[in-house]
Parts: sequence; structure tokens; C-alpha cells
Amino acid sequence: MVEERLQKLLSQWGIASRRRAEALIREGRVKVNGCVAELGQKARPSRDRIELDGRMISPSKRPTPLYILLNKPLGIVSTCRDPQGRSTVLDLLPPSLARGRGLHPVGRLDNDSTGALLLTNDGDLTFRLTHPRYHISKTYQVWVQGYPSESALRSWRQGILLDDRLTLPARVQVLQHDRAGRTQLEVVLTEGRNRQIRRVAEQLGYPVESLHRTEIGSVRLTQPNGKPLRSGCHRALCASELRSLQTHLDLKSVRLRSNLKEHSG
Repeated sequence: MVEERLQKLLSQWGIASRRRAEALIREGRVKVNGCVAELGQKARPSRDRIELDGRMISPSKRPTPLYILLNKPLGIVSTCRDPQGRSTVLDLLPPSLARGRGLHPVGRLDNDSTGALLLTNDGDLTFRLTHPRYHISKTYQVWVQGYPSESALRSWRQGILLDDRLTLPARVQVLQHDRAGRTQLEVVLTEGRNRQIRRVAEQLGYPVESLHRTEIGSVRLTQPNGKPLRSGCHRALCASELRSLQTHLDLKSVRLRSNLKEHSG
């Protein structure tokens, strides 16, 4: 086995996402052969003793890879822990999944947003899904105040200046209007800047009232039988969904060993 950067090893073994692994190393919680590790340091698992918080870790202790789709409700925080004591996405899972499996959310969905959120203990998948290079599409249904003009929609589709940088082209279409003066839009993004849809809509003069994510790549917020996945419920990804993501992300296939029924909610 060749040498690999520690954060990549921890990520591959399902210990933490790549970014979380980097934080663990910076905090001095990771040691290699008894010495506190540095960010960027490499190790060879077949030769080196790697510890986290004083406990030795190795590939043999890696949990079974899990890939879960959750329909996140309003008011739930998309983190593993919350210093303010708010409910997190892990609180929606049974203890057998939420603890000891290394599950973490892939990216974030705002506290005041709902819908599709992936959770996994596959650090490589997390890293690539959240890396701007791979442009995984995400589909949202968004209610905004007012009736966006065609020129506003065209600007949104072509790109809006945020933080001195243009957003990537987006697919934006009107789904319906209501009598309360609101418009429902379908928005498809291939990037994920902080609160991007809300900020763009605000800048164009049509503030967001609600935001619901319906798809991540080819993964739809439905059950295997096609029925909607209810708010607060979860299911395991099916093999075809996982293969589609892995192909897009140029990742090696991982055989699913989990039982769909075991993780359905």
C-alpha cells in the first residue's frame, strides 16, 4: 500500500469527511507513530500506526459504506452536532445508523430549507460531491415573492454577480403563479455557493419564501416505488443511483451491501 495524505486516509476509511479530517489533524487529535500529525502529512497504513484521540485506527475497522437519502424537514440543522443544541439530521435516523457508522451530511441544506440531503460515510464521495470541479446538478422548487420578469429570469439563467464572481449558468423555469402574488420556480444549479438561490433572488428583487430541493444528480426525492419520500424520512440509495453518481464523479464502484428495508424510514 502506497503512502497517502492522512486526511484522505481518514476520509476513505469512513472516519470523517475530508474537511472534517483536516480539522481533526489541525486540532492535534491525530497521531502517526506516537507523534502529533501535521496537515498534509502522509502515512502508509501497512507500516505506520495511526491514532485518533488515542485509539488506533485501520482500514479493517472501516464500517460498511452507507449511502442514504433524507428528506430534511424545516428547522433541522445539516450537521452532525450543533453547539446550540438544535436538532440535527442525525437525530432523524435510528441510533443503529446515527452512531458508530461515521455518517455525515454531504454538504448542507439551510436550516430554513427542506428536501433532499445525502448522508454517507464514504469520504471520497463526499469530497467529490462538494467539489466545484464535478458540477453535480441540484434541482430546487422555490416560491418567491412577486412575478419575475423575463429579463430577470434571463439574467438568472446567464449568471449573476455574487461576491465579485459570476454564478454559473442555471436552468430556471416558471412552474406556476398564485393569487397571493407569488411564483413557484424550478431552479437547477451545478454549483453550491452559500445560500446562492436566496441571494440571487433577493438581488433580482424577488425574495424567497420557501426552498425545497427535489433532486441531487439522478437521485430523486422519492421511494423506490416512485411514491414521494415523506418529510423526515430516509432511504438507502439503490445500486443504479449510486453507480450514476460514481460515474459522474469518476469514482470506482462500491458494491452495496446494505438492505434497503433496513434503512427505510
